[in-house]
Amino acid sequence: QVQLKESGGGLVLTGGSLRLSCAASGNIFSIITMGWYRQAPGKQREPVATITSGGSTDYADSVKGRFTISRGNAKSTVYLQMNSLKPEDTAVYYCNADTIEGLSPGRYWGQGTQVTVSS
Repeated sequence: QVQLKESGGGLVLTGGSLRLSCAASGNIFSIITMGWYRQAPGKQREPVATITSGGSTDYADSVKGRFTISRGNAKSTVYLQMNSLKPEDTAVYYCNADTIEGLSPGRYWGQGTQVTVSS
């Protein structure tokens, strides 16, 4: 089992920046990928950025060049630096961890943090 706790959301003006943090606890050695997803009102949850245990990253086209995902030294914390924010970035942002525990894959979610970008 893995527990995820996000922090860092809030209200920001267009063009501003926010940094989200996600701390993982529990069976952190089972984590193979961590990432951020978001869900806007009336829309499906979508991937924003992911980072593997080897450090490879992937981004949604809509955030490339503006958002950066990174890990802390302990590799159980992941950050999302969001720059040049736009109103369309407004959503609840969820931290995600994909795991392998034995032969069983797992997927865990944080509780979500609201990001609101005002024009």
